Amino acid sequence: MAEESELPGAQPAGGDNAGHRARLRARLLGAGGEALGDHEILEYLLALTRPRIDTKPIAKALLREFGGLGPVLEADPETLARFPDMGEASVAAIKLVKAAIQRTLYGEVADRPILGSWQGLLDYLRADMAFRLNECVHVLHLDSRNQLIRDELMSEGSIDQSAIYVREVVRRALVLGSAAVIIAHNHPSGDPTPSRQDIAITRDLANALKSIGIVLHDHVIIARDGHVSFRTKGLL
Repeated sequence: MAEESELPGAQPAGGDNAGHRARLRARLLGAGGEALGDHEILEYLLALTRPRIDTKPIAKALLREFGGLGPVLEADPETLARFPDMGEASVAAIKLVKAAIQRTLYGEVADRPILGSWQGLLDYLRADMAFRLNECVHVLHLDSRNQLIRDELMSEGSIDQSAIYVREVVRRALVLGSAAVIIAHNHPSGDPTPSRQDIAITRDLANALKSIGIVLHDHVIIARDGHVSFRTKGLL
């Protein structure tokens, strides 16, 4: 990977860029992040690692390529590093923001009853899963107070399919001493509507867990265009 200073195509940032960044900084500090557009947030973030070049074209190109700020933050480091004019420090800055968001949202659900902070759970799951390019399945194990014991990534699949293994969920629930379980998976298509297979495997899992005294509280499908709760839809 090329050093940042050696990357081709970058134009030195002159006084105009310095003034522009000062104005972005003033808006950010004065009115908060809502005062900046997505491209301005990304532009300023990249400028912290690339102070001598104009990062606005890079930010706009990234947003066009990936389809939005969320997908840029979700993109894997190797893909970001192959993008024109990106370097290791810039990739690390993007992934650091992603990690900070996820860590903060996890803290909102880790030490309190999940069912009493449902919106916090949805925010956490959306930040982690909504913009992934491949389907993945998370199993959230809860104790008798409905507090989170562990969030486990069960499987990662293709762009339109991932596996929920009933026996494995049951086995891990027994090992962890779970009193209840929540399943979450994403639909990279953007549409959270459950498939017939989603519905069938959820019912199988609910029955298997019930037979050993463990409750399946919900199965949540996360997507860019929203989410679906099986419990709310009457599918559990």
